Amino acid sequence: MADQLTVAVLGTGIMGSAMARNLCRAGLDVRVWNRTPEKAEALTSDGARAAQTPAEAVTGADVVLTMLYDGPAALEAMTAAGPGLRPGAIWVQSTTAGVEGIAQLSDLARHLGLVFVDAPVLGTKGPAESGELLVLAAGPEDARPTLGAVFDAIGRRTVWLGEDGSGAAATRLKLVCNSWVLMLIHGTAEAVSLAKGLGVDPRYFLEAMTGPLDNGYMRLKADAILNDDYTPSFSVVTAAKDARLIVEAAEAAGVHLDLAAAGAERFRRAEAQGHGDEDMVASYFASFDN
Repeated sequence: MADQLTVAVLGTGIMGSAMARNLCRAGLDVRVWNRTPEKAEALTSDGARAAQTPAEAVTGADVVLTMLYDGPAALEAMTAAGPGLRPGAIWVQSTTAGVEGIAQLSDLARHLGLVFVDAPVLGTKGPAESGELLVLAAGPEDARPTLGAVFDAIGRRTVWLGEDGSGAAATRLKLVCNSWVLMLIHGTAEAVSLAKGLGVDPRYFLEAMTGPLDNGYMRLKADAILNDDYTPSFSVVTAAKDARLIVEAAEAAGVHLDLAAAGAERFRRAEAQGHGDEDMVASYFASFDN
């Protein structure tokens, strides 16, 4: 189809692969690239076209979506993509890159002649697979009609936060939201570990947390610990990176986040204990000595 939207997805890990599959299901022309080629090639059965290089993936693309580990990884991939990029293409930057990282990426977009949209998402593996992410976006008004099909495919709702993607309004909100999510993770992990340490059946803790104290996410993650199931929906390594970005942004703003700093240290210990590739609720192990 001549009017079929072409989307290049750079980064096909847990989140990027799920997003690419939903873009394929929505009938878009999807090209994918990943540093580990096998992860991109696995998406060909869903209708995506795997590319060997970022430049190959973005050639002819109307929209480029980056969902990589961090800001430097996104900067490297998009710099490599440069020769294949079409001036005026829309860059949807969904990597959690931090406030300083977004400034560097938006500068690159300006240099490459791209329309830059800061668009991190809220949600982990499950919502990504079901197309139920919450998209936080900031970018030019005239880019929104083109992006409607993209955001509708990957998310249940899009919240637009202004027209200046380089201002990192969406990334700033993502850091605020992530700070709360990570506190829930650590609070759950510590409560269950304390229960075990004191000889209390953690299921009694869950039974007591009813009414206004209840929280569905807490129960989901507590069950993961009790079932010894650390299959990653969002890994310790990635959560540790996000925690560092939160602390750095707070320090730059003159805000003291004691709990966030302590949480970053918990993730560091869990990673050092060998749990880096497990789900972030493996923060639980940081409560105990090896």
